[in-house]
Amino acid sequence: MRVLQRETLKEIGLVFTICLISFLFLLLVGRLLQMRNLFVGQGLSLMDLGRLFLYLSPFFLLLLLPVACMTSVFLTFLRMATDQELVALRAAGIGLRGFLPAPVLFCALAALLAYATAFWGISWGIDNFRSTLLDLVRSKAKIVIRPGVFNTDFPGLTIYARQVSPDTEQLENIFVNDSTDQGLSSTLIAPEGRISTDHGQGLIYLSLHNGTMYRQDKNGLSILGFESYNVRLDLEKILGGYTLDSKRPMEMSWAELGRILATIDQGEEDRSVLRNQVVRERQKRLALPLACLILGLFSVPLAFLFQGLRRQFGLVLAMFCFLLYYTLFSAGISLSETGIISPYISFWIPNAVFTVLTAAGFVIVRRERGFRITDWVLHLFRLWARPKTTAGATPHV
Repeated sequence: MRVLQRETLKEIGLVFTICLISFLFLLLVGRLLQMRNLFVGQGLSLMDLGRLFLYLSPFFLLLLLPVACMTSVFLTFLRMATDQELVALRAAGIGLRGFLPAPVLFCALAALLAYATAFWGISWGIDNFRSTLLDLVRSKAKIVIRPGVFNTDFPGLTIYARQVSPDTEQLENIFVNDSTDQGLSSTLIAPEGRISTDHGQGLIYLSLHNGTMYRQDKNGLSILGFESYNVRLDLEKILGGYTLDSKRPMEMSWAELGRILATIDQGEEDRSVLRNQVVRERQKRLALPLACLILGLFSVPLAFLFQGLRRQFGLVLAMFCFLLYYTLFSAGISLSETGIISPYISFWIPNAVFTVLTAAGFVIVRRERGFRITDWVLHLFRLWARPKTTAGATPHV
């Protein structure tokens, strides 16, 4: 029995790894194509791209872990059923319970990994992605601001620095004309400054020190002195239209979502829209990891019913089943967004439906009342393709 569980776990793990890497690669390549304007012109090396993709991976793992888990269990048991291993093992006295420890253990471990991704992994990846991207853009900004040249690459800003030190990021004898506010023009002159970043807000500033501001509006000219003044650099042009604003709920950790929810509940402002977003995100991160266990166990009786199906068709069938699950999940999201059903219910409908289907499948297989759906379909096809004889004609023998 231990040999059976060990070999089953080994095969499930191998198929799971192949599926997860393949799905993740396809999603990351698709994401790269969507963000091509962000990367073009940044001078990124393969190492930089690898780091950025590594940090984006947890964001996709929450969705990919359930489908990879279901596919690996289904293909493993489908292979065993097609090779008559399941029939031989059951003939040797191993009941349905004897097959379950390996997939249950594997699916439980996958669910724990998915919960770790949901609670901490997503936020870790997004924070590092934003930080790395900001550092790359800051390096790009240092290249853009060249000494002795009036720079207009940032919308609404004209920047001039007599000297720029690439090592210390220090700028000297700086002139800035700021016309980002309509009806207001500001000219800033400072002996020194530097490019600084705010990783929390996803912003890059040109920090000026000990300078003077000349502000022109409809009321006249005003002159102000300052010890420190930050000029926000618009990153949209450098990033090809991509912006790094404050983190959205889907990019936060579980603890951050909890703090926001507590702040909203204690405050007097009506922030129901943000509260609903946070509640939906928390329910999604609770429901999706559990799908690893539910969909993985759903695959076991499904493989028994589809004995004889080729593995390439089995992969298509697994994708179809997950598409059905995700369709129900998307419908639950839409129903919760419109307020028709509470997110505490709508996000759990797919898990409930597939739990019932899993239980029904196990009952059918355990009572040995199941039939091989592939044989049934082939039988119907043969009946349809059988030559029809006309009335009164003698059939050919």
